Amino acid sequence: MIKVSNLTKKFASHISLDDVSIEFNKNEYIALMGPNGAGKTTLIRSILGYYHPNSGNVSINGMDPIKQRIEVLDKISFVPQLPPPIKLNLNELIQYIEASSNVDKELIMHYANEMKLDLKANLNKSFFKLSGGMKQKMLIAISLAKKSNIIIYDEPTANLDPVARDDFYRLLKQNEDEKILLFVTHRLDEVKEIVNRQIYMDLGKIVSDEIV
Repeated sequence: MIKVSNLTKKFASHISLDDVSIEFNKNEYIALMGPNGAGKTTLIRSILGYYHPNSGNVSINGMDPIKQRIEVLDKISFVPQLPPPIKLNLNELIQYIEASSNVDKELIMHYANEMKLDLKANLNKSFFKLSGGMKQKMLIAISLAKKSNIIIYDEPTANLDPVARDDFYRLLKQNEDEKILLFVTHRLDEVKEIVNRQIYMDLGKIVSDEIV
């Protein structure tokens, strides 16, 4: 479903991705690990079509994430490490997601409730002004409600308390079917019961790739 072929990405003289080739397929739940600067975020942003490679290419279900970005992003749910500065209130955000991505509003409400985020009490609050934990819960609820066959989480539990982390992983286990689930994480202990593949990057290269 995701094919990365000989991908190189440079920023000035710095090589962030160095001739990386890798594939991710259905029913793989992957921990992508490595130190800061290893190239993990650059790889994810290349998959999402944010970056133009210096050489090589990325294919998502046979589509180019740069040339066919709208179609590709329609198939992907992505929760970044740092929540975006969205100025909409939660009600407006839900309406926007419902209209732009054909996501069921009631399903967003359901997953928010499962994450113990009281949406009804906060519908008129700006997303931007919510606590880090509330923002993360909202983004997770949207990612699950979208029912994508590719879900990418970049340090998804960084702002979550232990109870919310447990809720998050419980919901993921309930939705483990016919998808790619990709975690960018420094917390292997948290995801080791979910993932079946562990990839380690360093200096822009894949240094290990293990089925577990």
